[in-house]
Amino acid sequence: MPRPIAVLLPGTGSDEVFVRSVFAGPLRALGIPLIAPAPPPGAAVTSGYLRILDEFAARARSPIVVGGISLGAHLATEWALRDPGRCAGVLAALPAWNGAPGSAPAATAATLSAELVSGSGVEAALRTAVAGVQPWLAVELARAWRGHGQGLAESLRTAAGHPAPTLRALEGIPVPFGLAACADDPIHPVEVARSWAAALPNARLYETTLTAFGADREVLGRAAVLGWLRARSATT
Repeated sequence: MPRPIAVLLPGTGSDEVFVRSVFAGPLRALGIPLIAPAPPPGAAVTSGYLRILDEFAARARSPIVVGGISLGAHLATEWALRDPGRCAGVLAALPAWNGAPGSAPAATAATLSAELVSGSGVEAALRTAVAGVQPWLAVELARAWRGHGQGLAESLRTAAGHPAPTLRALEGIPVPFGLAACADDPIHPVEVARSWAAALPNARLYETTLTAFGADREVLGRAAVLGWLRARSATT
């Protein structure tokens, strides 16, 4: 049987470059090709990513691994719920909420960022957004936000309003699931990842820290991939 491909999606306001920095090394070690598509523009970000997963699954010779970071993890899980027969597993890093976003920190942050971009423009908004953050995060935000261009505010709003799978829905996903979270992340609370792990029938969660993640982006990818491998081995 051919090795699966992995199609992984970025989080809100992020980009494919960041996804590669997290997952390329861990997947390369397994001989699994990584496809990290660029963000669809503006309000099409969620529907566009789901369509991209459909397209790659239709062309693949075997079920694909899907996943991503934050919003990307939500969308990949939504797709796996809809089409588990074409899914070889999910790599979900930093899930941010369950069901409706409500007042989830990541949704609130995305909404505030959208208002800032709409009111001040991308460059002025960036100056505010990167004030006081770690240098590596400032670099990532600057590249990704500029890449989204004029569609950034609508992309942020769409992402902030898009529901994640409910815990009840997660109970119906049969595929092996690798979860990764940072125990000290206030935007993606670790309790969300723990609740996902408890609801999913075949999942393994590994936790790291923001300090470790800042020093080595792949630490998050390794955690998700290890979780997937352990979940997969539990079914064989």
